[in-house]
Amino acid sequence: MEKDVLRNTAWLACLVLAALLLLHFLPPVEVGGHRMRRVDLLADVRPQAGGTVAADSLLPPPPRVKPVRADSCPPGMTCIEDYGDSSGRGMEAFYRALDEAGQRPVRIAYFGDSFIEGDILTADLRERLQQRYGGCGVGYVDITSRTYAFRPTVRHAFGGWESHAWTDSLDFDSRLQGIAGRYFVSRPGAYVELRGQDEYASRLDTCRQSTLFFYSPGPVTLAVRVNGEETETRTIPGATRVQATDVEGRIGRVRWTVRQAADSALFFGVCMDGGRGIVLDNFSLRGSSGLSIRAIPAQRLRDFDRLRPYDLIVLQYGLNTATEQGHNYDRYVAGMHTTIRRLKEAFPRASILLVGVGDRDYVDEEGRLRTMPGILYLARCQQNLAADEGIAFWNLFEAMGGALSMAAMADARPPLANKDYTHINFRGGNHLAGLLYEALMHGKQQYDNRRAYELE
Repeated sequence: MEKDVLRNTAWLACLVLAALLLLHFLPPVEVGGHRMRRVDLLADVRPQAGGTVAADSLLPPPPRVKPVRADSCPPGMTCIEDYGDSSGRGMEAFYRALDEAGQRPVRIAYFGDSFIEGDILTADLRERLQQRYGGCGVGYVDITSRTYAFRPTVRHAFGGWESHAWTDSLDFDSRLQGIAGRYFVSRPGAYVELRGQDEYASRLDTCRQSTLFFYSPGPVTLAVRVNGEETETRTIPGATRVQATDVEGRIGRVRWTVRQAADSALFFGVCMDGGRGIVLDNFSLRGSSGLSIRAIPAQRLRDFDRLRPYDLIVLQYGLNTATEQGHNYDRYVAGMHTTIRRLKEAFPRASILLVGVGDRDYVDEEGRLRTMPGILYLARCQQNLAADEGIAFWNLFEAMGGALSMAAMADARPPLANKDYTHINFRGGNHLAGLLYEALMHGKQQYDNRRAYELE
């Protein structure tokens, strides 16, 4: 008589299912101080408990000082809180510069971590600002990039370089880095080519100027070729500071080639800009908390202020600092005070805007999706940091929608964020760029209204 294998298989499956269901009722288990997630086969169909996990009374107190500009905020908008004091490091300098966008470049340096890598968010913010105030081109691009194929706002080709970045565990000398936390050493014939495109955003297909930034104590011979036409060769004497050389015209494609350079020569980046209007440079550095800026030599930063002065510096960090249960960020805040003060000294005319950490969600030991409590504490600490430094602050966590907003973006159709519940995608970047753009334009309108009233 043959055995009923199908029946035995069904019984085995039922026993395994029952065992897995019963595992949910085991007490919590800790391994190495980490509480293991509870087994829950029904987690995906069980109603999720939302909301924040820390009452406001448990968070650090809000800033003791009120924003200098306490304008009314329209319903549904998260406005910029401007704590700018008499030092003028709030938004006023940037708003004033926007009135001059028709005569000169108005430059924005947007520093951040992997949240903006590949020009996510900044691409759409750049496009909106350029459409309103003029300008063209993608701005600053590193000589080489690990994400060159991922970034849709420029076609980037390069060869013959030794690349060094802050994230390297070996062979990185922090004394040599440029404004983006990287530096590049050329081999014979090293080249970098940028090509404009119009597939992702407007005003990126052509520009009016391309600039190469480098440092060399000895002479450097470069070749530059624009739009595939005749190559121009130039030799530039050495100097003890960062130098820049540029080419102008209607530029859709530009290739810079190093014909000859001293062994100590360093190269940093290439820009594609307009002669007027908005310039927005993306300085994303994966894994950074913002504290790495402290290691950029002060003279390097001053050199870039001399060659490429910024009207607004945006700092957006926090994903690499927040933890699930982190409540004490005193050491981080102390480090960011140093970062901000270094930028103030190097770029004395720039407004500074601190963008708070966005929502970040995780699955807890019960299998429930939650907003990390550490996010709420960090966002409040960043708000206090901005107030203490007399700069501006924009609450990204609030603008996104608060607790579990990252999960909502990930579950949207089409998705606006990744299923790691940490990073947005390009669609999400477009959405958040729109919110920041609205906040900037509301602040500019309020500034114009105040100035008109003062002139009456």
